[in-house]
Amino acid sequence: MFSQTVEYALRAVAFLADHAPDACTTEQVAAATKVPKPYLVKVLQNLGRSEIVRSQRGIGGGVVLVKSPDQLTILEVVNAVEPIVRIKTCPLGLKSHGKNLCPLHRRMDDAMATVENAFGSTTLAELLAEPTGSHPLCEMSTK
Repeated sequence: MFSQTVEYALRAVAFLADHAPDACTTEQVAAATKVPKPYLVKVLQNLGRSEIVRSQRGIGGGVVLVKSPDQLTILEVVNAVEPIVRIKTCPLGLKSHGKNLCPLHRRMDDAMATVENAFGSTTLAELLAEPTGSHPLCEMSTK
């Protein structure tokens, strides 16, 4: 349902949350999350533009989360790299439909609204705190 880019962004923020408040190098994040470094750099740039992460070059630099995991929603991460698109008018351009969506497109939009609501009400901290015995999305260190 979601792209590899979204998956990679979620892996990256989960890893950074696990290491907060310490900065991590791009190499550390790439290795731990199994994301190719060139792809990760692009993902981190998008997360940076959305003020989810901050990066600093040079000695003592690295990437850190800007928001705490309990304030960062999954929807914010998803929308930073690949915004959820809602259906507002007929995707087929049928003039007779206009803003009155057909039953198929109405249900598709309703499904996207449900996903949007679920992700918007779920924080990164909640995912990381789930008592499943494993961390979401990638292997993490235990502090």
